[in-house]
Amino acid sequence: MKSRTGRVERKTSETAVAVRLDLDGSGKAEIATGVPFLDHMLTLFAFHGGFDLAIRARGDLEVDQHHTVEDVGICLGQALKKARGNSSGIRRYGESLLPMDEALAMVAVDVGGRSWLSYTPRGRRIKLGDFNVGLIPQFLKAICDHAGLTLHVRVLDGEDQHHMIEAVFKGLGRALSRALAIQSRRKGTPSTKGKL
Repeated sequence: MKSRTGRVERKTSETAVAVRLDLDGSGKAEIATGVPFLDHMLTLFAFHGGFDLAIRARGDLEVDQHHTVEDVGICLGQALKKARGNSSGIRRYGESLLPMDEALAMVAVDVGGRSWLSYTPRGRRIKLGDFNVGLIPQFLKAICDHAGLTLHVRVLDGEDQHHMIEAVFKGLGRALSRALAIQSRRKGTPSTKGKL
């Protein structure tokens, strides 16, 4: 089977990001974005998705984390799109209902080429340490826009904001892994249109 990998580099006046993604990896992650909470979440995403993921990012964190977080999402989305190629034989749809202690997240994804994010968080906490929780939907939207994903995320229960976001990232890894799995019975593009 052809290697399903994607590499992306992006440099702007605000950030420099490099991403390497292998969809058929073993869950190894080498993440260094300068945003420790994001590094932790991306490590969980890779492990639970079974993806090998390497990300290096440098950004204007002295201004704030927004540019770095969004640009990492853009590059991850682009790498995902490159890695899946023409999507031949993939399952296309994936879902996960994932508990993390008291937290419960539902994640459903369509790797169908159309970008959409529906994200319903829970709780009102704005910061986790120095991380702005409001950046999570912007990060997810950047992935959707650049990978061509339709993504629905619902945080159904939880009290601890860290646990709730962790459930989302683990669930996203599992849902994407399922959606991108090659099915032995399916040949060609997973659409009645014949094209995604």
